[in-house]
Amino acid sequence: MTQTPQVPQAPSTEPELAGVRNFRDVGGLPAADGRRVRTGVLFRSGHLASATSEDAAFLASLGLHTIFDFRNSADVALEGPDVALPGVRHLNIPLTDPAHGAEFWKMVRDGELDQLRAVLGDGQAAARMTTTYREIIRDRTAEHSRVLHALAGDSVPALMHCAAGKDRAGLSIAVALLALGVERDAIETDYLASNAAHRRYRMHRDDTSQARLPDEARELLSPLFDARADYLAAAFETIAETWGTVDTYLRDGLQFGPADRERLRERFLTGA
Repeated sequence: MTQTPQVPQAPSTEPELAGVRNFRDVGGLPAADGRRVRTGVLFRSGHLASATSEDAAFLASLGLHTIFDFRNSADVALEGPDVALPGVRHLNIPLTDPAHGAEFWKMVRDGELDQLRAVLGDGQAAARMTTTYREIIRDRTAEHSRVLHALAGDSVPALMHCAAGKDRAGLSIAVALLALGVERDAIETDYLASNAAHRRYRMHRDDTSQARLPDEARELLSPLFDARADYLAAAFETIAETWGTVDTYLRDGLQFGPADRERLRERFLTGA
């Protein structure tokens, strides 16, 4: 049985949000020239559709300028739109197509365990995740360019999220951190923090909840809900294979040049 990657359960100073999973401030990570990412300027989370009034009050207190929502229309139809925060701009920039993964949830709803085993068993689920990470990096350059240019402009403080706050948001955070000069080990550490039990996505697909799923179905679906170092490594490998270096990826792939990176760093980094 494949074990879910674990992270140390250190005491947390994060807020306890009742309806929002995987929320955290990205501040404090070591970046370029001995500086660190400022606290209070870049946040990440799962979707905000289930935010309670208390959650919404906390989010409103952050002084957010922009929320980047990377969900597709199928996600929004399933989970609902984000809670509205007065004065905060909401940008929906889908990083996957609506049909992405739909067949899995139909199999779950219909109880088709044999079909689910056929498409996700024997390492296929993890392989699908690796492919998705590669595709997002290779094919969604216009979307990531838009995000970086917004961050270098006036769109801070910012919160990035998708459904679970792990894959699409995780990759978008990773791209921003690469542009800030954050080392890959630190990016990976932040990414893997999504595996903590209190951060993991609560799956609700129509009338099917994770609690009602057979053990084998939960095991087959588990790689879809894990943050795994191999997934993130595939994204980094795609940058190297396609563009050669991070600098070239940012400049040629995302049209985000040295002057843009300097503006971004001035906004997001502190100390020297």
